Amino acid sequence: MITMLEVPNLAKMIDYTIVRADATTNDITRICNESVKFGFWSVCVNPCYVSLASKLLKNSNVKICSVVGFPLGANSSKIKILEAENAINEGSNEIDMVMNIGALKSFDFDFVRKDIHGVVLGVKGLNKDAIVKVIIETGFLNREEKINASKLTKQAGADFVKTSTAFNGSGATVNDIKLIRSVVGPYFGIKASGGIRNTAEAIDLIKAGANRLGTSTAVQLIEKSK
Repeated sequence: MITMLEVPNLAKMIDYTIVRADATTNDITRICNESVKFGFWSVCVNPCYVSLASKLLKNSNVKICSVVGFPLGANSSKIKILEAENAINEGSNEIDMVMNIGALKSFDFDFVRKDIHGVVLGVKGLNKDAIVKVIIETGFLNREEKINASKLTKQAGADFVKTSTAFNGSGATVNDIKLIRSVVGPYFGIKASGGIRNTAEAIDLIKAGANRLGTSTAVQLIEKSK
């Protein structure tokens, strides 16, 4: 059995996530309360719930993460920046933005870099300590595209590469985490997200190089690791 002895700070590596279209205020309240109870790093919610999460977590150490350009990444850069800035103003500490996958596949690397950098500038201008993660949607990419996406994320000044939205049917894999780590180096952030259903998978991803996990099954991961 996998135990907390292998990753004693597992809870602090988890973004407890609920970004479903049918998520309710009761759902947001529940995950905020559970995040305080279990000591998760953050809750990750849709933009409309940032204000609520901020109120619920006001007196806690749990951070708030919001998604931007989610789940397609195809919004205009101006809209992504406005969405990110609004989330920061309402209390978000971290932004998970979706890369423009079509632009990446079209080899328009300058656009992809500027798209990310615009969000980074907007976010850091409001809160220099805020974190920007870029979702590269690995399920849509071949090996070369994953490498390019990781390089562009780092070049654009973001803080993390994130594997996926979990909305396209595929999620984080050990091989993808190892590949991304080989590209971004030892100190850059990597968030594994999508399809993490048990503690053994979570720990394998961490051992491969992930230093953050995004999951909607955070409570189960912690409870089953004991």
